[in-house]
Amino acid sequence: MSRQIVLDTETTGLSAETGDRIIELGCVELVNRKLTGRNLHIYFNPERDSHEDALRVHGISNEFLKDKPKFAEQAQEIVEYLQGSELIIHNAAFDIGFLNKEFQLCGREPVKSYVDGVIDTLAMAKEMFPGKRNSLDALCDRLDVDNSGRTLHGALLDAELLADVYINMTRGQDALLIMDDAPKAEEGIRVAAIDLSVISLQIIRASDEEVAAHEDVLTQIDKSSGGKTIWRNSSLG
Repeated sequence: MSRQIVLDTETTGLSAETGDRIIELGCVELVNRKLTGRNLHIYFNPERDSHEDALRVHGISNEFLKDKPKFAEQAQEIVEYLQGSELIIHNAAFDIGFLNKEFQLCGREPVKSYVDGVIDTLAMAKEMFPGKRNSLDALCDRLDVDNSGRTLHGALLDAELLADVYINMTRGQDALLIMDDAPKAEEGIRVAAIDLSVISLQIIRASDEEVAAHEDVLTQIDKSSGGKTIWRNSSLG
């Protein structure tokens, strides 16, 4: 069974090392690339106010968070939920850095101690779409994922959108999964090997008329380009 957790956080600011904290954690579970509905969504009292810039992004007021649990109170539940999974995160270094700091503050091991690996969808997107915008919104637009309900950033909504984005980005893997699920051949049945070296392939050559027609097409292309086609350029001969 392949178990993956798509994870996102919202924070009071941009730097865990200078005291910013996680205020929201949103996680969506995938088993064999299928949504299970077993999600994890928690708001936290960060014991500090959010920066104004962060408030404009997530819209989660300091007043709303005052009666929410502290991260340390939920740490065990989070560890148990993440245990043994592969994490999928957009710009993973940011969220992992904040989670590591929160775990450190409550005397726990870093994230890598609990999970089997981390996939950074931002790094994936940069390889797949070099030179293009690869924010979550940009990827939703590019991959036809409906993000019309996303007016502000929210950890659970963003995790749900990222799950759809990830499935679309890796859709070519479906064939491999189908093969993995295919029934295994019965023991004792052997598939005969074929020696390809003994097979003689037939070569069909172009006729004089076909060669002449091809030459005529090349001549027309050369004329259309003003004599700039590489194959007619005698200086390259």
